[in-house]
Amino acid sequence: MPALDQRVVLITGAKGGLGTFVTEAFLAAGATVVGISRSIQQSDFPNPQFTAMPAELSNGVAARQLASDVAAKFQRIDILVHLVGIYAGGKPVAETDEEMLDRMLDTNLKSAFHIAGAVIPFMRAQGGGRILAIGSRAAGEAYPGIGVYAASKAALVSLIRTIAAENKDRCISANIIQPGTIDTAANRKNDPKADYSKWVHPAQIANLLVCLAADTASQVSGAVIPIYGGEL
Repeated sequence: MPALDQRVVLITGAKGGLGTFVTEAFLAAGATVVGISRSIQQSDFPNPQFTAMPAELSNGVAARQLASDVAAKFQRIDILVHLVGIYAGGKPVAETDEEMLDRMLDTNLKSAFHIAGAVIPFMRAQGGGRILAIGSRAAGEAYPGIGVYAASKAALVSLIRTIAAENKDRCISANIIQPGTIDTAANRKNDPKADYSKWVHPAQIANLLVCLAADTASQVSGAVIPIYGGEL
């Protein structure tokens, strides 16, 4: 039996450089996958276990409606995999405007806050669940020029660990993966002279997420897990 057979997985940011690998990995593991992104379509993943739900997570109302729709359709939400995130940098803190700060916090922190808060009541009611998020190596290390990005990812770490502590009484685990540079087409375009062999392959992250979602990792919670590829 596949590791995630009969599990209902909600994946935000399910389409794209990392999202495609993650969605396909969960489908291969036997899960029923609900893929969320602004432009996602049913044809993006031609698998009977996949359901596309175009949506944004810009506020709590939208997130709660999305969670309610998923729960109504599938009667449960077993796993949340939150991949939504954005990177921007290049300026020191003193030269970074408030618009960029808000953009980083809205996308990297508030979206996780909204969707996690929306699915937790369903997980608590059913007596268990898994919440998984993607952070960044930058959250724990200081790099010039990416202050607000790093701060938003550091706040995400705190949020996920708090969720783990608050919900351990209902067998809900919450963990976050901290990758180095991910080998995606967008990152290659932004850094065409890099040594891509040292970057983290998206499939490695996807496989780790599947492992963390399975029953065999039920006691892993509140973990901040690095995956740096060759950039050690």
